[in-house]
Amino acid sequence: MPRYKYYDYNQTVMIPIELEKQIIAGTLEYAIHRLVEERVKIEPFEKKLKNDETGRPAYNPKVMLKITLLAYSKGIISSRKIEQACKENIVFMALSCQQYPDHSKIAEFISTMKEEIKLYIATPNNERGS
Repeated sequence: MPRYKYYDYNQTVMIPIELEKQIIAGTLEYAIHRLVEERVKIEPFEKKLKNDETGRPAYNPKVMLKITLLAYSKGIISSRKIEQACKENIVFMALSCQQYPDHSKIAEFISTMKEEIKLYIATPNNERGS
């Protein structure tokens, strides 16, 4: 009778991951990460946030912008799919610093920050419309 290696799906496995090492130089996600970290001023985004004294802390606009830009560049435009990517895709996990904004927060960011996002996205000759 053949013998097989034992396997057990009930075992606990801990895999250490250094998030910044998942953002590899020369990749699109690296370019997005560096661009947003070094060039984006969050003041225009902050004007629309009203949680200084009350309310839950907001997701950092830089994090939201990074995951939005990466998702859109990959053809992912559904906020539910972006939420899923943040939970399942190591690159999205790295860009979001393992924060998991839900689809409603992602959709709210995209819809309420349209003008602020447009400041950082080049659309030659306004080809994509508004």
